[in-house]
Amino acid sequence: MSMLEVKDLQVYYGVIQAIKGVSFHVEEGEVIALIGANGAGKTTILHTISGLLSPAAGSVTFEGTDIVKTPGHKIVSMGMAHVPEGRRVFAQLSVLQNLKMGAYTRKDKEEISQSLKAVFDRFPRLEERQGQMAGTLSGGEQQMLAMGRALMSKPKLILMDEPSMGLSPIFVNEIFDIIEKVSKSGTTVLLVEQNAKKALSIADRAYVLETGNIVLEGRAEELLHNDAIRKAYLGE
Repeated sequence: MSMLEVKDLQVYYGVIQAIKGVSFHVEEGEVIALIGANGAGKTTILHTISGLLSPAAGSVTFEGTDIVKTPGHKIVSMGMAHVPEGRRVFAQLSVLQNLKMGAYTRKDKEEISQSLKAVFDRFPRLEERQGQMAGTLSGGEQQMLAMGRALMSKPKLILMDEPSMGLSPIFVNEIFDIIEKVSKSGTTVLLVEQNAKKALSIADRAYVLETGNIVLEGRAEELLHNDAIRKAYLGE
């Protein structure tokens, strides 16, 4: 049984069909990349998986349970976290308050403290700035905060939407190093990313989306060396 299985997913915005019968799976321990141009439907798929959008048809199964009609907060407590595009930190709250918001579905105070320590170990910059308002952080620091906040829910699966968007090259490398470490520590990762080269360099497998359809799938390493992918997405 796959950790996450998406079958024949169809999603509409009004009369416009954004997702046209997409199917894919994510196995425990994998890093899976969804790549494609702007408007291909990548973010829509993540929003549907995490309960922010309702599909017109199809199923989303997480650890054997169909979660299509499950509210978003319950999906979080089942072990799935979503790092949204654009970071979406609570600008008027401190770094520490933002992180604690990530643990809102948990009741185990001692374990929450351990999770906070683990986040600070992974993101020392957040520990240094824990009293600072989140809105005053740099873009890269806000991305770290969004990732740290998601990790506070102790997820089995983390969905990441465009984590490198708008960041300097140094921060991009740092964020991808962190994603690799998160994966190696046992969290499964579903990554939506426009920087296809970076995404494929850390992923196990990848799916290529075009206008709401999956047009190609395979081992990330093979796709990295696929001529059509290189021309379309890697600028080569």
